[in-house]
Amino acid sequence: MSTTSLKVDISYGELSATFSGNPDEVLVAVTRFLASNVPAIDVAKKILLNYDLQELIQMFSDYIKITNEGPRVLPRENLSIKQKITLQLVGNRIAYLLNKIQDESMTLQDLINVLGLPGKSISSRLSELVKAGHVIRIQDSKTTKYQISTMGIKWLSDTLTGKIKAE
Repeated sequence: MSTTSLKVDISYGELSATFSGNPDEVLVAVTRFLASNVPAIDVAKKILLNYDLQELIQMFSDYIKITNEGPRVLPRENLSIKQKITLQLVGNRIAYLLNKIQDESMTLQDLINVLGLPGKSISSRLSELVKAGHVIRIQDSKTTKYQISTMGIKWLSDTLTGKIKAE
């Protein structure tokens, strides 16, 4: 089976570089090159908050696994309901970015089914997460769905690493 290889040539002033390999590796290498060699990008990186697929996998692989049934939060006693909800939504984001699922958002019923927690508890915590800006509520005429926000990813990472307390 052949693998698709990506090749990128960059010239910036007197600097030049060529990167080749799988697309994820090339993306990381190009980003590092630009951040190291283009001062404005380095300054901008200090205030930009964004998570790519590789970062999400690195940050949450101890808590989330992508199975044939979809993303799943690994069972742990010490996780709060908010952490379980946001981990599931991050898992959906990862699965979506890997083209394993069609839509990263989840309904309340989806979360109840996957997490196996009482609906009232999930609903209450979701409201709090939406109010805090950690989860985005998406409503259309028929359904309400939820997805993780960038600030929700940061909050989750900070709570799991102990930087802040998980209310």
